[in-house]
Amino acid sequence: MSRLDSMLRRLTAQRDGLNWAAEQIAELDGDVLDMGLGNGRTYDHLREILPDRRIWVMDRVLQCHPSCVPPEQDFLQGEAEPMLERLAQGGPRIALAHYDFGMGIKEEDVSEAARLSPLIARVMKPGGLLISGQPLVGFEQIPGPDTIAPDRYLFYRA
Repeated sequence: MSRLDSMLRRLTAQRDGLNWAAEQIAELDGDVLDMGLGNGRTYDHLREILPDRRIWVMDRVLQCHPSCVPPEQDFLQGEAEPMLERLAQGGPRIALAHYDFGMGIKEEDVSEAARLSPLIARVMKPGGLLISGQPLVGFEQIPGPDTIAPDRYLFYRA
């Protein structure tokens, strides 16, 4: 598979997974967390499909497209551990989390996801959903939408 086809497959899976998850949490109160703002595509999509939810955004630096800059009070800038600790101080509030941290080195990305999983668990509401391109630990893995290959995106319930 070409890198272009692989990218299209990943972005389609991401979009389909987010749309599916938004429907799944319709009856669950809580905020949304986008871990890894990047250029802001995912955040922008979350704003569109969940307009009535507060969306927390976390990243080391703010370098997204100008149209995708989150409100200052919702942007947690810095390393993941202290930002998750800060968010956890308010108690479990996240109904939907999207995990998109990583450097593109599979072994390191998997290790980081495993290391951050207990901190992520502290911010998740019981029954909340997590969507991730990396395996997370300590959550119940669930099937996502049928349109997504099981190895492309992972779905979890807190």
